[in-house]
Amino acid sequence: MTTLDLTQFPVHTSVATSDLERAKTWYSDKLDLTPDQEDTEGVWYRFAGDTWLHVYQTGTAGTAENTVGGITVTNIEEVMENLRQRGVEFEDYEMTENGLATWETAKAAWFRDPDGNTFELSETL
Repeated sequence: MTTLDLTQFPVHTSVATSDLERAKTWYSDKLDLTPDQEDTEGVWYRFAGDTWLHVYQTGTAGTAENTVGGITVTNIEEVMENLRQRGVEFEDYEMTENGLATWETAKAAWFRDPDGNTFELSETL
């Protein structure tokens, strides 16, 4: 048996929606994303390094109470401002100020899509 090293493969995250057309519009209008692929299950958005976001329709959408995916960015404040101008609202938690958490080595912010899926923006300092 050979040793399996999963780190050699790309990773994707799957996010549930109750209304695929509404989700596609939101991801386009708010995040400026265009699907790279569409199939019978949903839509696929390509990100850097051959990573993917899969948005699919299901009756269980909106039940996740955790962060479902993260995007590592540079200049997080600028990214946040751009998204705010598109109507994205950032979550406020105990450790955030104006939606942004700052530590010695990183910054992070969280937002939700129309189904309540939470995404994290992060920047390593």
